[in-house]
Amino acid sequence: MEPSVPATPLRRLALALALLAPVAGAETAPPLSLDLAMSHPDWIGPPVERLWWSADSAQVAYALKREGSPVRDTWLQPADGSAPGRRLGPEAQALADAANPVYDPARQRMAYVRNGDVFVVELARGERRQLTQSSETESDLRFSRDGAELFFRVGQEWRAADLMSGRVRSVALLRAEKDPQEAPKPDLLRETELRLIATLARQRGEREALAAEAKAQREADPGSVPAPVFLGDDVSIASSGLSPDGRHLVVALEPKNADAGRGGKMPRFINESGYEDAEDVRTRVGRNPPVGQSLRLVDLAEGRVRTLDLAVLPGIDVDPLAALKREHGQPALGGPRPVRLIGLQFADDGTPLAMLRSVDNKDRWIVRIDRAQARLATVHRLSDPAWINWNFNDFGALPDGRAWWLSEESGYSHLYVEDGRRPRALTAGRWEASQPVLDAARRHFLFLCNRAWPGDYEVCRVPVAGGEVRELTALDGVEDFALSPDGRRLALRWSAPFIPPQAAVVDVDGGEAVKLTDTRSPAFRAMPWREPRFVQVPSSDGAGSIWGKLYTPPRMEPGRTYPVVMFVHGAGYLQNVHQRWPVYFREQMFHQLLTDRGYLVLDLDFRASEGYGRDWRTAIYRRMGTPELQDYKDGIDWLVEHHQADRARVGIYGGSYGGFMTLMAMFRAPGVFQAGAALRPVTDWRHYNHPYTSNILDTPELGPEVYVESSPIEHAEHLQGRLLIAHGMIDDNVFFQDSVRLAQRLIELKKPGWELAGYPLERHAYVQPESWYDQYRRILELMDATLKPDAP
Repeated sequence: MEPSVPATPLRRLALALALLAPVAGAETAPPLSLDLAMSHPDWIGPPVERLWWSADSAQVAYALKREGSPVRDTWLQPADGSAPGRRLGPEAQALADAANPVYDPARQRMAYVRNGDVFVVELARGERRQLTQSSETESDLRFSRDGAELFFRVGQEWRAADLMSGRVRSVALLRAEKDPQEAPKPDLLRETELRLIATLARQRGEREALAAEAKAQREADPGSVPAPVFLGDDVSIASSGLSPDGRHLVVALEPKNADAGRGGKMPRFINESGYEDAEDVRTRVGRNPPVGQSLRLVDLAEGRVRTLDLAVLPGIDVDPLAALKREHGQPALGGPRPVRLIGLQFADDGTPLAMLRSVDNKDRWIVRIDRAQARLATVHRLSDPAWINWNFNDFGALPDGRAWWLSEESGYSHLYVEDGRRPRALTAGRWEASQPVLDAARRHFLFLCNRAWPGDYEVCRVPVAGGEVRELTALDGVEDFALSPDGRRLALRWSAPFIPPQAAVVDVDGGEAVKLTDTRSPAFRAMPWREPRFVQVPSSDGAGSIWGKLYTPPRMEPGRTYPVVMFVHGAGYLQNVHQRWPVYFREQMFHQLLTDRGYLVLDLDFRASEGYGRDWRTAIYRRMGTPELQDYKDGIDWLVEHHQADRARVGIYGGSYGGFMTLMAMFRAPGVFQAGAALRPVTDWRHYNHPYTSNILDTPELGPEVYVESSPIEHAEHLQGRLLIAHGMIDDNVFFQDSVRLAQRLIELKKPGWELAGYPLERHAYVQPESWYDQYRRILELMDATLKPDAP
């Protein structure tokens, strides 16, 4: 069913320009052109951006972008597909439920935050109440252990709403300040002054008397606001979590005024004011490593704050970078490694479970906090000589208090439960489990899996007690899912290579999915899209198959050879060879345009890509750009052997990490690639951010030779062929400075055949259709001029 999207003037104009017939079912596809492929994606139709359930489990809500506007509308549709979706107006939205709800222990109540305020729904009666209405923003909802209260956080204050009366009370107020009533440290001058000056001593006594009286009144009056929890004036509060019995807080603290490193200044040449100005931007790798955190356990009943000893973490005092530090003359680690809190969960009985990560990102610990003893007990430790993945860090507690978690320890992300001294794997194999949640009865895990092949994503289920892993869907491209409040159905976002994310519903026990939406425009649906072929390229390094998407001309003539364009996706750790709607949907259309002009196009999930396990991800550790380049050279060999490719006519392009790899191809494999288009490329890893770069290359001080090997600017003298560099001039991710520095290097090397195109109003992710068109016009002209495809 298609939501009844209104025919706005913009849509009518698009349809007219596309020469579409106005009668449904008689649409005529416009010719695919570069202008059409790079135009605003409104012409495609809005993707379902997120979806959630109504409290009665009868309807699915989802968000769609309004055509010609940045506004996102909420649509509501019966979960059985019996009627089309309807857009909710402002009054209806004020009565709608919201995404990311939490449930009480008996799953009788549901709560959520909408527009910064807290709402609770009695599921049996469908009664909805608004608990807060203020300019403050509430977050971190959780029900109390007995289900009688709902806890939430406002800034650094935790509050509780009584669900019978609706009364809201303050539970705890955290302050990064010194306790004004704390006894001062012994000081001779102070004590002398108090002994000699009677007025000072009297004033001090009066303050202490007032404070003691206020404390006594608070303790005697249950309606009074509790005293603040003072944590010291030398720290800042990073995060906190309240136990479901409302008694304990776990707080992560950082040193106050820690050195954040020198930031950058990015020029902005075009502004509404007509004047140029500068924008503050991030620091560079090694200039601002994350600071370590300390943990406090706060007993709200006793008013006691205790420090949790992190030195008990196994391996915390072992420096995995010690050998590198010695080799490069750097000082050894002095004491335990700094760590940070990256997740906090609570068991039903209130016991906290915390996930900690070392700042060097070589270790991850899941710990249980003994509240009586204020002591950590390690449940699981994951170590990686390269780096711990930023994905697959979900964890939580089972009804009986045991922990569960995701881990890559087998080489692939899988689901584990605590089972005595050794964890027990619930899933296994050369595939990845992700996004796990417990079902309503908390007897099964529901999660995403790619068991059939790395690019096929379904919803799977496995019993908590262990057993068979079942696929509940057969959609090939599930993006994410939400469990209905009654626990009987799943709302799905799914997609396909030429279908943007849509809404569907499936029974929690599996079966045929009910597809609710098709938001594609008539113009986009009418296009004769050709799906890419999913292929496997053998790796000459023995790493296994390199999965790819192959686009070929509509008709391949025997005996003829074809020029090649190779595409490199961004982010490094990203998957683009899958059966979902691609992040690079414009490029997918561009690739069809290229094949219409006689090109072969190969898009590879090179080493470092997501979806293929830990070893594929970390193959680039301390040698970024080397195994990935070999994968692309293997792709050329495979195309020559199997698909009539002309080895002498090969181009390559990509953005961000793809831009970096394009430069590595042009500089490190001169003559192999005759043309390259490097879009918003990293040219020197010493200028990129710390969290990303230090994981893969460590810091420049621990591997100057590694940064030389992996930075394209160090190899610019080897450029052959023709090179286009294109970059947004207000890119606050990969700075435009990267391309400017490379341009100066190429000038000094007197290199011919390159050009730099700057886009004054674009950041890292381009937005304006004119910029998209100009950039890809240049790429197309570069490939045509250099590779000279014959007419098909």
